[in-house]
Amino acid sequence: MKYSKLFTKTLKDAPADEQARSAQLLIQAGFIHKEMAGVYTILPLGLNVLNNISNIIREEMDEIGGQELQSTALQRKELWEKTGRWDDEVVDNWFKTELKNGSELSLAFTHEEPMTDMMRSFIHSYKDLPAYPYDIRTVFRNEARAKSGVMRGREFFWKALYSFSKDEKQHEEFYTKATQAYRNIFRRVGLGDSTYLTFASGGTFAKYSHEFQTLCEAGEDVIYLDKSKEIAVNKEVYTDEVLKDLGLSRGDLVEAKAVEVGNIFSLGDKFSKPIGLAFSDENGDEKNVLMGCYGIGISRLVGVISELCADESGIVWPESVAPYKYHIVTIARYEDDESFQKSEELYNRLVQRGDEVLWDERIETRPGEKFADADLIGCPIRIVVSPKTLEQGNVEVKLRKEKESKLVEFDKV
Repeated sequence: MKYSKLFTKTLKDAPADEQARSAQLLIQAGFIHKEMAGVYTILPLGLNVLNNISNIIREEMDEIGGQELQSTALQRKELWEKTGRWDDEVVDNWFKTELKNGSELSLAFTHEEPMTDMMRSFIHSYKDLPAYPYDIRTVFRNEARAKSGVMRGREFFWKALYSFSKDEKQHEEFYTKATQAYRNIFRRVGLGDSTYLTFASGGTFAKYSHEFQTLCEAGEDVIYLDKSKEIAVNKEVYTDEVLKDLGLSRGDLVEAKAVEVGNIFSLGDKFSKPIGLAFSDENGDEKNVLMGCYGIGISRLVGVISELCADESGIVWPESVAPYKYHIVTIARYEDDESFQKSEELYNRLVQRGDEVLWDERIETRPGEKFADADLIGCPIRIVVSPKTLEQGNVEVKLRKEKESKLVEFDKV
């Protein structure tokens, strides 16, 4: 991508109406555009990051047997009535609407009910199990107070997988695989060292559920962390009984603020029973399908990464999710200057090799402004091509996460 063709522009100052550092940086660098509180347009740079994270998640979900589909945003009232969740006193963050014929609908905030109902068409026998459908899409939640930018929005992007199993053993086998897949995901997106498996309330059908909490001062959750064991306990279940169950002692635990980036739940037959998702087992007996759900907030991850992976100059994207791997900065007065021509040669070479490259080929923009933009956007590798370095046959290469640059021969870049 040539910088001059990128319709988005960086801002000199951070937006005054955003408190979270991540929201300020993402808007200032041109990754997102604020439409209203809790609602953001994902701009081209931001979409690159979102897609990179999504692809990592796809790879890990497919590896454990997940099959991607695309669910609907509009959902039927009667399904939610069957499970008792249509009432606003039970679920208070609905967006509801009506068809012209007066029928009530909801905008999806999760998909347990419709996914369970859909699987009634495909699950009849134990031979049809297990099944692991998932989707990556936009969902909606009518938050009373949207804040922290894309870390807590009313419209956001996520992945949700639902497991359908014939018995507890089959369910637990997948649950264990999903737990490891989540660890892999957070490691691959650059949050592995600061994200912990956290024990939380399991609701009706399990003693505990598991959250994945990333340490972050902008987070709204409080966890108690045992770093040596790499596990934590959410404040909501922080009792002596729970600590005894988990073999934990109250230093050994450290209190910390965190943000939930993923969760996994055992659901039992909470949804399959009222909706009627059953199967015939090996003996011909009818049983309810056992379920689990596994969610990751993808747009929230964009916010968390930019909150944690940043310095005083801007974002420092991990290479695995960065909008572009290379950011070429050309110092030239005219397009027929050697530095411009060499930059174009390098740009074409990297693109043809399959690398993702942002080339700042602007002629009239001052070098200092270009460097500031490069630091703000945060691509992992900056390559500066200038008359001064080319005199020696070199270009200047600087890793975004490091302070010092080095000279590299042009032909060896």
